[in-house]
Amino acid sequence: MSLYVALQMDPLESVDINGDSTFRIGLEAEARGHRLFQYTVDQMRYDEGQVIVRGRSVSLQRVAGDHVTFGDWTEVDLTEFDVIWLRQDPPFDMAYVTSTHLLDRVHPRSLVVNDPFWVRNCPEKLMVLDFPDLTPPTMISRNPTDFRRFRERHGEMIIKPLYGNGGAGVFHLRRDDPNLSSLLETFAGINREPMIAQKYLPDVTQGDKRIILVDGEPVGAINRVPQQGETRSNMHVGGRAEKIALTDREREICKRIGPVLREKGLIFTGIDVIGGWLTEINVTSPTGIQELERFDGINVAALIWEAIEKRVADRAHNSLLRDLAPD
Repeated sequence: MSLYVALQMDPLESVDINGDSTFRIGLEAEARGHRLFQYTVDQMRYDEGQVIVRGRSVSLQRVAGDHVTFGDWTEVDLTEFDVIWLRQDPPFDMAYVTSTHLLDRVHPRSLVVNDPFWVRNCPEKLMVLDFPDLTPPTMISRNPTDFRRFRERHGEMIIKPLYGNGGAGVFHLRRDDPNLSSLLETFAGINREPMIAQKYLPDVTQGDKRIILVDGEPVGAINRVPQQGETRSNMHVGGRAEKIALTDREREICKRIGPVLREKGLIFTGIDVIGGWLTEINVTSPTGIQELERFDGINVAALIWEAIEKRVADRAHNSLLRDLAPD
């Protein structure tokens, strides 16, 4: 099966070929005989019933400084693709939301991964609210009084933007930290979005585990350890990835949330677990598959493509049955 695949992502020229998950997914696609086309979200438009993108065909290789070869610029109707990858990085803002609305108009005729409806309706820090018994105490608000009361109940806490990413804007506040009011005032001056607070989990010093799920099934994990004196373990801000296995508690978490992810068409997801507590469910542009492959030899990209190819084949089979059915 040869598929025509579009990568909706940030500029391909600047990716880290040893860490970027989309690059690894693209390499695996070509190894399986699929054709690649890449565009950025600013080159996407709705035009009289069509969703059209301007981009280029691409060919990839794992050669630093020479990892991508582009074809000529051209415009393509998104329905010409078999598969479209929704992979630009957050922030999850109105530009991101708008792109999901446009992709809704071609999915599932062209299979969008992950399903844009559920990407839009399940942002990482909100989907966990469906599993309150698996998460640390959590609060979402804009009212400074609410945060003071939350800190009185739980002591140390983490505050972060509700729609942020990559560890940006994450603060660890102790019970007696005098900067809470100033911090909330600063965030309020930047945007009108709520903030999210979670009880601080001391186990974060031992690492923030990223568990990769493919079609709702856990395939492995990496541990992201923060630098000395740092709360954030994100690799964007210097966190160190290390090999680690899944615990029984983490398998139970995956067993609970896996069927929900599968039902919503969230084929490639990454959940964050600290000390046995679920803190985020990443559905927009999860990462970590290259690190997992290096540590455990698990070709996550191949598992993802197997799930996608099955969906495309099933769709084609069902379409054929409908065409053959008597009127």
